[in-house]
Order: sequence, then C-alpha cells, then structure tokens
Amino acid sequence: MARAALAMAEEVVRFDRLEGWPAPEEQPAWLGSADAERTLLDAYRSRRMHHAWLIGGPKGIGKATLAYRFARFVLAHPDPGAETVVAAHDLAVPETHPAFRKVASRAHPNLLVLERPWDEQAKRFRTVVAVEEIRKTVGFFGSTGGENNWRIAIVDPADDMNASSANALLKILEEPPARSLFLIVSHAPGRSLATIRSRCRRLDVHPLPAGRIAAALAGHGVEDTDIALAAALSEGSLRRAAVLGSGEGIAIYRDLSALLAGLPRFDVAAAHALADRVAGRGNDDAWTAFSDLLGGWLNRRVRGEGEPTGGTQPGPGVAAAALATWAAAWEKLTTSTEAADELNLDRKRTVLSILTMLARATRM
Repeated sequence: MARAALAMAEEVVRFDRLEGWPAPEEQPAWLGSADAERTLLDAYRSRRMHHAWLIGGPKGIGKATLAYRFARFVLAHPDPGAETVVAAHDLAVPETHPAFRKVASRAHPNLLVLERPWDEQAKRFRTVVAVEEIRKTVGFFGSTGGENNWRIAIVDPADDMNASSANALLKILEEPPARSLFLIVSHAPGRSLATIRSRCRRLDVHPLPAGRIAAALAGHGVEDTDIALAAALSEGSLRRAAVLGSGEGIAIYRDLSALLAGLPRFDVAAAHALADRVAGRGNDDAWTAFSDLLGGWLNRRVRGEGEPTGGTQPGPGVAAAALATWAAAWEKLTTSTEAADELNLDRKRTVLSILTMLARATRM
C-alpha cells in the first residue's frame, strides 16, 4: 500500500527532487541529529508547542525531511497526551500507517505544502513562491477539518518567497488559527524578515557527519572509490554528495584541485580542457558542480584546511597567500558565475577569467 502511494507520487513533478532518491515527504529515515528530532517531540508533548518553527541550516542536510517527519507524527498522533506520544523515542511513523502514505503522496487533507509551483505551460518551476501560493492558507485554515483537527503548513523553502509572499505569511503568523502548525524551512534563516523570525521558534539543523553521508550513498550508484571523497566534499549535505557522486562532480573536482595546487602557475592546456568540460551548452550540472567545488576549495583556504583524500594538496604558492586573497576571490567567483547565468555570458571565458584572477592574486 505504501509503495503504491509512492508510485502515485512519482507521477507528479516535485520541486527540487533528485532522481533516484526519495523526496523528503517519502523519506522514512532521519539521518540528522537526534537532538533536533527530540526538540520537536518534547515541544509537542509539552502541550505548549509554538505554532511556528523556522527550521534552518545549509541546503541538503535534511531540513525538509525533518519537517515532513514531524508533520507525519502530529497527523498520526493528534493527541499530544496519548500514550503512544508519551512513550515515543523519536518521530518515526511506520510506512504502513495511513498518515505516512497520505503525506508521501501529498494527499493528506490537513497538510498544505507551499513551494515554487510547476508551470505546466513553460515546463519549469516558477522562480519564486508567489503571494498566490501563500494565500492558499486562507482557504486551508478556514475550511472544515478533515480526519483530525490539526492543520499543518510547510513552506519549503522560505528563501524563495518574495516581499509580497513574505508579508502574506507574516499576516497569518500574527493571528494563527487554533491547532495550526507552520514548519518553515530556510537555507538562510538569518535573511528572513525579522518580523517572521520573531514569530517563530528557531530550530537549527546541523550538517551531517561524513560517515553517515558515505553510508547513505552506498547502493545509490556511486562508485565505491568515489563515496568517501563525495562525502568529504559534501560539507555535511547529503544532497550535495549525491549530486557529486552521480555526475561528473568527482572527476571535475580532481581536475580542479590538481590545476589549482600549483598556483600562481597553472597548466593552460588543462585549464582550457576543464573550461570546455564545464561550459558546454546544456551541461548545467557540470557548470553548477564547478562553481560549487571551487567555492568549497576557497572555503577550505579561508579555514586553513587541506584538501580531502583523493584531491591534490595545495602547493607553497597557495599556502603563502593572505586570507584577504581568498575572500576577494570568493566575491569574484560569486559575481562572475551569477553574471554568466543572468546575462548568458560565455561560460568558458568566465572559467578562464576566474582561474587567471586566482593566479594573479597568488603572485602578490
């Protein structure tokens, strides 16, 4: 039965879903910290639970999975004083439970998911969570309750709201309906409206340990020789590790770390080969991997860390560069890649420009 519900969900286009991996609403396991899960469970059992939670942390570490896990538990156990709730050690709900099946297929009448909608005509997701999406809460919270009287809205992620939709959400948070619960996922909660933050209880989810990520990657088509490196490069994000392991990410990283190790000098032919590899028309995954991997490499320079096993360790020219060099390089990387995407600039030229900038910066 549970599998049938998941098969139905497969037919629907889901925002930000990774092929071959369960969507957050389908995921039965929680790989993150037990403390985050316990915080939600204890708050629910206390009968004084805050009506809105701002669940924050880097992308891909399980924030949405935790939000759906909590929503499932509340919908499966609507009485916080029930014996099953009092005795619970975590937020797990069996996959055979009706609440699990309905949440997995987004068919539960008491759950509303607010995210960037699919544009059927354009065949892509819209760029923002517009105010029309947030206004769905009016009908949702105003209708007669179905199955039980908890109403749960998940915003995933809040970072995609524009000013109008953020203000619309604020309005309902200021006057929450009875027995309502808002689970607001954010990759950068500090950037949310201060007024929204003030009306939410903050729950920060921490990056996953590399060992746990490596274990999760096993059996998902990632080469055994690449699993440990993908986990080390993930910065605690299972999503990031899965993307690196499933495409060209690991090979791009090996080439990139070897190229940058000799700064301020680099192999021009190798640089052109790398640029051709990541800048090809339609190769958006490789382009994204390049910018993410270079950003991670610069982060490790700022933190004074070495490269993970499987990469090439930086040479003396890199080690001698001042901290300000890497801060300026990070800013250049961000502005250059954003400009290339927004203005449809030549990606190969952008890659070579960034590499040249790094070479010049490390000569100083």
